Amino acid sequence: MKKVIISGPESSGKTTLFNELKSLSGFNFISEYSRTYIDKINRPYQYNDILEIAKFYVKEIETARINKRSLISDTDLLTLLIWCEYKYDKCHSFIKESLTKNPPDLYLVCSPNIPWEYDPQRENPNNRVELFDIYLKKINELGIDFEIIEGNNSKRLIQAKNILQNIHL
Repeated sequence: MKKVIISGPESSGKTTLFNELKSLSGFNFISEYSRTYIDKINRPYQYNDILEIAKFYVKEIETARINKRSLISDTDLLTLLIWCEYKYDKCHSFIKESLTKNPPDLYLVCSPNIPWEYDPQRENPNNRVELFDIYLKKINELGIDFEIIEGNNSKRLIQAKNILQNIHL
């Protein structure tokens, strides 16, 4: 089972790429849960809400492992770790430990070289490049393989499909 995570700063095309890749066979797909969770709580999120979101991802990844299916996920624990550290200057040990114990095989890191799109849940329109650099630094610290995905939507999709074709499921 291989775990491929689509990651990167806000409004960098992660969900668009994820939705376009759903046509591929041989993968389980885990949609971005934080958006659903935040809509459901009907209040501003807090530090401990990020832990609840992390527990969802860990459970979904475990389910895919049990089913012995490779997966593609729209964000994961890395995003939550960066989110916690950037906004709160701390991170839940559960997130750090879970990411270290069960890292993905590959990150597809979406470059923020596309226009910002407003969304009421997005918070960082002016520092996407800074956050992109943080993603790359954290991935390097974890020693996880990654590929940078950039260009317009069609170029991103071609890049991602080419990369995924070379992964041995």
